[in-house]
This record gives sequence, structure tokens and C-alpha cells, in this order.
Amino acid sequence: MIEVIKKAVLAGVGAAAITTEKAEKALNELVEKGKLSASDAKEAAQRISEEGKKEFEEASKSLESSFNSLLAKLGKGQAERIENLESKVATLEARLAAQEAALATEEKGS
Repeated sequence: MIEVIKKAVLAGVGAAAITTEKAEKALNELVEKGKLSASDAKEAAQRISEEGKKEFEEASKSLESSFNSLLAKLGKGQAERIENLESKVATLEARLAAQEAALATEEKGS
């Protein structure tokens, strides 16, 4: 499960890198055609980069929150199962103690 999450995060990083590269290429083409100044292209590239980082951080936080929620749900189920098992063990221990006491009483009476 953790491998799946790692792959999803890495895919997001890869997608962000590709998007940034494409944006820079498109901006450079506009500069070469004279439709955009170099300083405007630099500003636009900076904004795109910042927005991409912000979106990636938000997605990472969302993924982390979802993952933590899932772990909490799994942990709750585990806690209930452990509690049930402990109860069964306590019941079996009490039955065993009662049988040992009965056996000891029989041995004394013989």
C-alpha cells in the first residue's frame, strides 16, 4: 500500500516537472516571436512554478490526510479485534482455572 502511495506522489512530481517544462517552452516561443517580453515571460514562469508548487503541496497534504484517516480506521478495527480476543482469552483462562480447581478438589477427595 505504501508503494502505491509513493508511486502516486512520484507521478505527481513528474507531472509537475513536465508541466513546468512545457510552460517554459511555450513562454520561450512567445518571446522568440516577439509576443512577450523576456521579463514578462520570466514573471509568468515564476507564477506558474509557484502555483505548481502550491498545488503539489495541497495535493500532498490531502493525500497525507486521507492516508492518516485510513490508518486510523484500520487501527480502530484492530483495536476492536484485540479487545475481543483479550475477552475470549480471559474467559478461557477463567474456565481453565475452574477446571484446575475442580481437578484439584477431586484429587484431594480420592
